Amino acid sequence: MKPNPHPRPLDPRVRIGHVHLKVADLDRALAFYRDVLGFEVTQRYGTQAAFLSTGGYHHHIGLNTWESLAGSPPPPGKTGLYHLAILYPTRAELGDALRRLITAGIKLEGASDHGVSEALYLRDPDENGVELYWDRPCEQWPRMPDGSLAMFTRPLDLDSVIEAADVPSPERALTGK
Repeated sequence: MKPNPHPRPLDPRVRIGHVHLKVADLDRALAFYRDVLGFEVTQRYGTQAAFLSTGGYHHHIGLNTWESLAGSPPPPGKTGLYHLAILYPTRAELGDALRRLITAGIKLEGASDHGVSEALYLRDPDENGVELYWDRPCEQWPRMPDGSLAMFTRPLDLDSVIEAADVPSPERALTGK
């Protein structure tokens, strides 16, 4: 493929809309994405596929067994999905997600402060990498003297993330959650 010598910048409103994962066991995947993380099933195709979302969107996550029923994860050292990232709107919501993981007995593979965001890293039941994170407001992002980003990776204080879940936000006051 030849690169375009004069590419037009991508419209800044473009977003990644959803991820669709091949899973070995639909019910096991639903137990994680629905029951632990809290996504809602918007549509289900029997025992073969399900679509989940939050906020009334048609789907953020698709799960299917069409090519993977009872399959095994890809071996290390092969190409494929590194992780899917789920963006939480606030640090308090990330703290709530961390509580859900602890309650379900799901172990973290890592937890990092990247300056621009704070992130939790784990595996779903099919060994897909999952990142749960929130972005700090962009005016708080670390920058180099030339204005470019100065992201980093430092240990994340998990206790402070859990404590953030206890701080009432205006959104939670309105919804009662």
